[in-house]
Amino acid sequence: MNIKKLMTMSVIAIASATPVAAQIADNGTAMVIEKLNLTEEWDKTFPKSEKVSHRKVTFVNRYGMTLAADMYVPANVPAGVRLPAIAVSGPFGAVKEQASGLYAQQLAERGFLTIAFDPSFTGESGGMPRRVASPDINTEDFCAAVDFLSNEPNVDPEAIGILGICGFGGFAISAAANDPRIHATVASTMYDIDRCTANGYFDANDNAESRDRMRAAMAAQRTADYRNRSYRRAGGVVDPLPDDAPQFVKDYYAYYKTPRGYHKRSGNSNDGWNVSSSLPFINFSLLDRAGEIKSPVMVVHGDRAHSFYMGKTAYAKLQGDNKELLVVHGANHTDLYDRLDKIPFDRLAEFFHKNLK
Repeated sequence: MNIKKLMTMSVIAIASATPVAAQIADNGTAMVIEKLNLTEEWDKTFPKSEKVSHRKVTFVNRYGMTLAADMYVPANVPAGVRLPAIAVSGPFGAVKEQASGLYAQQLAERGFLTIAFDPSFTGESGGMPRRVASPDINTEDFCAAVDFLSNEPNVDPEAIGILGICGFGGFAISAAANDPRIHATVASTMYDIDRCTANGYFDANDNAESRDRMRAAMAAQRTADYRNRSYRRAGGVVDPLPDDAPQFVKDYYAYYKTPRGYHKRSGNSNDGWNVSSSLPFINFSLLDRAGEIKSPVMVVHGDRAHSFYMGKTAYAKLQGDNKELLVVHGANHTDLYDRLDKIPFDRLAEFFHKNLK
């Protein structure tokens, strides 16, 4: 038997034994969906609506990570009807059982098929190591959600939008700039993660010396992580809360660390991101191509939010007459996580209904 034939038989034999090897036999083209351990009980931080149906779904991004999502569908939709759809994620460091799930359920009540998904490496989604953030992969997560929705039989593939909360507002704008299948985008109480990482809050540390110190600290941490074969976590929202904490930190504590918003899988509610996660955000700009977005974008922000300056800058980067800045008077950053008297859900639904048709 010649060596080429022997090698071929070996690959086939291995492929029949493991899914990973099967990908080798298929020249790496097979899409493999990881079986995730999904919680079936209702473990959200908000009550279940009787106006929608709910189920767990999974989908795969182009890096091969399997993502977990909650799907919400308006009740009593006639068979064969294709609905406009919205993919929701965020805040940065949260899980789908928190704010994104609330947004998804509320928008489903208003006529949309929605999914709230956990980003790669977080919550119930796959990816190792856990609690890693990536400007590229987290932008891709939105595009992968569009892949999934575009192939759902009860979704109109020409009527798909996305909604990002907090840091995922920045990822949503980044995704909209790169994916013409996204027909409408909302960034709610948004953070520009790369800006506040590289420059500090209010750009107070926007200088090479500060960035060099961050790079040195994270490089040293990478060396230590490899030596220790474990990843040091940065810590979630500070606990116990210092008396002199800034008001926005107190606002985060009031959401993530109390029964109002605490969740056991949320990084912000517990031990946070891996320390080295911040490193790529120093060199990566999420909003560089925002001015090239052709589809409508709405930026929603509270005028009392410490992050309002980021939302205003993002809005300024958008071009054309299809952008909108919706200012919620009297709202701080976390009010737009879960305050039903503050979040303008009817206005959001109006925006999406207008642009997803």
